[in-house]
Amino acid sequence: MPFVTTLTLSSGDRPALEDVVSDIKTAAERKGVQIKGPQTPPPERFVAPQSKRLGPEGNRFTDWSFSVYTRTMRIVGHDEFARSAAGREFPDGVHIEVDVEQVTGAGRA
Repeated sequence: MPFVTTLTLSSGDRPALEDVVSDIKTAAERKGVQIKGPQTPPPERFVAPQSKRLGPEGNRFTDWSFSVYTRTMRIVGHDEFARSAAGREFPDGVHIEVDVEQVTGAGRA
């Protein structure tokens, strides 16, 4: 019964995220591992209001906004490669979540 490893990488630094994803894909191609993805959902946009007053008129700073970019990749089988990809060093600001699921064949309990 193979394992499906899902790597979800997220960052506010899009170039750093793209570098990590391309490094993982390049390593997978060298080892003959087939990766599904990366799937690229639209970036999440966050807004934080700035409430500090600048003067007696009550002017405010403009709201601070930022985007978080996410890439999802799936590795079916190839447990050693999945372990090495998830356990590598990532740049500051790149966050990884790993989900491992065991898949059973049709007709098996």
